[in-house]
Amino acid sequence: MKGKLLYEGKAKRVYQADGQPGKLVLAYKNDVTAFNGEKKDMLPGKADLNNAISSHIFHELNDRGIRTHFIEKVSATEQLVHASEIIPLEVVVRNIAAGSIAKRLGIQAGTPLTPSIIELFYKNDDLNDPLINDDHALFLSDVTQPELNDIKTQALEINRQLIKLFTDVGIELVDFKLEFGRLSDGSVVLSDEISPDTCRLWDIQTRENLDKDVFRNGTGNLLEVYEKLMTRLEEAR
Repeated sequence: MKGKLLYEGKAKRVYQADGQPGKLVLAYKNDVTAFNGEKKDMLPGKADLNNAISSHIFHELNDRGIRTHFIEKVSATEQLVHASEIIPLEVVVRNIAAGSIAKRLGIQAGTPLTPSIIELFYKNDDLNDPLINDDHALFLSDVTQPELNDIKTQALEINRQLIKLFTDVGIELVDFKLEFGRLSDGSVVLSDEISPDTCRLWDIQTRENLDKDVFRNGTGNLLEVYEKLMTRLEEAR
């Protein structure tokens, strides 16, 4: 059902959905990257796992009343989604200090962040996706103040729902990245993906990483970790 290739990124290809105006096909790739592409590899089977995990999470969010671009999983590596114009902001929600925020602000890793912290990053690979504030976001992108307020409200509600989802399977949601896009009617909805590529997830009991940090830090087998995460999510159904 794929038509013309519209875009290729580090983790996915985006195609026009053949014969379905206003819809796209997201095709996951087996590529894995870290540190803005400085570390990379190709792992057969990763596309299947990311698609399965992201599709499962989007199904759950749709069922819980979250507005998303997701329609359905259409193959082992592909999703059908509503076309959306991506707003060039990465919205990061942090529940526990880890990664860059711990280094930037001198917070001990593992410190709970209450209330949860939202950070904005300008989506620009050439600039290494710099951290920005609201005024920067309004200047650098075409987002409006009401849209930015809505994005933050949605991000916090998504956070609440994901915490419930992961806690039920013994996983702590440390932090995660979201992207939002505008549908043809102008409404702003959750887009892109939610997967262990875009989340930091820890086993509640052992603090074992169940995300791409095992690749970033060279501490485990990424495919085995993603399979373990998918198994937990499926068993919770």
